[in-house]
Amino acid sequence: MNALLEKPDTVVPSEEDAALAAESSRILASRPSEGEFRVHLDDGQTLALPRAVKQLLAHLLTEMSHGNAVTLIPIHAEMTTQEAADYLNVSRPHLVKLLEEGTIPFHKVGSHRRVRFRDLKSYKDRITADRAKALDELAAQAQELNMGY
Repeated sequence: MNALLEKPDTVVPSEEDAALAAESSRILASRPSEGEFRVHLDDGQTLALPRAVKQLLAHLLTEMSHGNAVTLIPIHAEMTTQEAADYLNVSRPHLVKLLEEGTIPFHKVGSHRRVRFRDLKSYKDRITADRAKALDELAAQAQELNMGY
């Protein structure tokens, strides 16, 4: 099973949770993004939250409304090779090859490799940008050759 789904703080929404998340997401999206973001609790207390929390909450609710499991990963977190492979959607042996080639930095804890989430995200962003650039080049080439798409 996916190692990230096995984390104790991973939330897999039920159908009722997904429906409530969809409704909450729509309400949150309809509110202006400027100004303070406040949450009123059942006990009458009001929390003033940073604006960035509204973005994170909107994203969280959107993912939950689609029935997707959600895990928050701090940027400084260290992951096992299986968790890192799951994040990149590659096999563990392929990830280990990337680590051993030096493509993604890692360190060892005893005999176990650990990968910082920051480094994984940097790698993923880099390959995503490379793929987008390659697609743009292919599209430009197709235009030059009048390939019709």
